[in-house]
Amino acid sequence: MNPKATPAQLQAQVSGSSFYAGMRVLPKAEREAMYAVYAFCRQVDDIADDEGGKREDRAAALDAWRADIDALYAGRDPGQAALLVDAVDRFKLEKADFIAVIDGMAMDVEEDVRWPPFETLDLYCDRVASAVGRLSVKIFGMEQEPGIALAYHLGRALQFTNILRDIDEDATIGRVYLPREPLAAAGVVFGEPLVLVADPRIDGACRMLAAKAHEHFAAAQEILAARPRGHLLAPRLMAAVYEPILRRMEAAGWGTPRTRIRVNKPALLFTVLRLSLFR
Repeated sequence: MNPKATPAQLQAQVSGSSFYAGMRVLPKAEREAMYAVYAFCRQVDDIADDEGGKREDRAAALDAWRADIDALYAGRDPGQAALLVDAVDRFKLEKADFIAVIDGMAMDVEEDVRWPPFETLDLYCDRVASAVGRLSVKIFGMEQEPGIALAYHLGRALQFTNILRDIDEDATIGRVYLPREPLAAAGVVFGEPLVLVADPRIDGACRMLAAKAHEHFAAAQEILAARPRGHLLAPRLMAAVYEPILRRMEAAGWGTPRTRIRVNKPALLFTVLRLSLFR
């Protein structure tokens, strides 16, 4: 992507995302800042997921992003991070959160993530999801304490849901993000990813992770219910869309064959309308 991309060009990059509806309801300045943050996330994620690229080349590409983020905050030529300049200046976004996202992507580049200990998975989720949340809540105009708490809980809830939804796609590229502890408790044997995810006992492990996701959704909803200051329609929408996806997966179970649960677009539009009218 051109680092000097216009807001319209950034919007085009975001429009295919399930997060697009949540961004589109924001005021113009906040919306364009979120487009820029999403475009950054998309680019570093594409680097991490480039299975055709050598690990050393992908690591170097992430290091280039780190250097450009450093340059942006030092007032030098930001290179490919130029797309973030306006958002950083207007909303005082933290450098550490951008670096955390890059560090999360680096975890995928260093080695294929397979059944990590829960502590490692939690760190991964903090970097690739909650760090994005910390950037987002500043753009939403939230105060620090409820904003950081919302980013913590909603980021993990969404990431756990994505992990549970993408089991087969991840195993195809050699990754298993399900944590080690529930897999071991369910009696799943660690081995070839595609064989592991075909084990019927995986259902028990998935339900343990789903329970943790529900805990984080509940904590996020409690924060939102307190009506903190800020543009909260976007996070309300993400919670309202993704927790039902989690419930649908639980109802279907994680035995094979699995059918990937997708966002229902008419239901998404109805949810946007409902939240807009009754927020």
